[in-house]
Amino acid sequence: MLALADVPDPEPGPGEVLVRVRATAVNRADLMQREGNYPPPAGANDILGLEAAGEVVSLGPGVSGFAAGDRVMALLSGGGYAELANVPAGQLMPVPRQLSWEDAAAIPEVFLTAYLTLKMLAKLQSGEFALIHSASSGVGTAACQIVRELGAQAIATSRDPDRLALPRELGADGVVVADGHFADRVREASGGHGADVILDLVGAAYWTENIATLARFGRIVLTGLVGGRRADTDLGALLALQATVIGSTLRGRTADEKAAIVTEFAGWALPRFDSGRLRPIVHAVLPIDDVADAHRLVGTNRAVGKVVLRVP
Repeated sequence: MLALADVPDPEPGPGEVLVRVRATAVNRADLMQREGNYPPPAGANDILGLEAAGEVVSLGPGVSGFAAGDRVMALLSGGGYAELANVPAGQLMPVPRQLSWEDAAAIPEVFLTAYLTLKMLAKLQSGEFALIHSASSGVGTAACQIVRELGAQAIATSRDPDRLALPRELGADGVVVADGHFADRVREASGGHGADVILDLVGAAYWTENIATLARFGRIVLTGLVGGRRADTDLGALLALQATVIGSTLRGRTADEKAAIVTEFAGWALPRFDSGRLRPIVHAVLPIDDVADAHRLVGTNRAVGKVVLRVP
């Protein structure tokens, strides 16, 4: 159950920055946590919210490089649905100069997830093919842009053909309706090559077709399980392909690991946000008082991009 409540104002501890939140965004993990299926990591704030944008209020001991009033966006382990949030300094990035609070709040979780999976883990190379499932989701719309910027070719999937126009606009070279049997169409879209990298937010429901889609030396990065946790598979196919399967989550990583990801991403991505080559996709902005409506919208799987909450 969702409820708004008064809680004591936080104070920044060592290595933390206190941020006045102006906007946050809804992620599927928030819905899962609300339902009791995705508890926060040990020691994390149990208030919902995995990202935020706002102004620096004060610095904890040992923090430098920020000043009160700085516009920042933050990756969080929790606590974004609040007026004030403590953030480890390594998980902050400056807000690109032309972006609103709402646009900035739509960046950290999905763009960092897509960058981590495609660039840092799968090591996607220029000229390779990347299959992006759920391509109209927040992660999917970020991934299509990152694939383009890496010089690779994105093949975007959705179960709804009406949701594939935006991925193509964002740089996808091919689009495929994932109606249960998509491997042949992906191979056709890749000129018979198959997918060098698969970014899979679905899980078990797509596993067999993913394997049939994979190119030799291909990499599957599994970062979501909305289509189920258990799959019956022929492991021999992975051996024949010399394939790699990587499981990844962002929330459960240590503060040092997150800081390293944020640092690398910021150096690569912030100039691209400044130039407009990367852009957050915001489906709707609602006041935080309407958080229940925002969760219902995300739960319908009809949002294209992110649903953002404005914090007064």
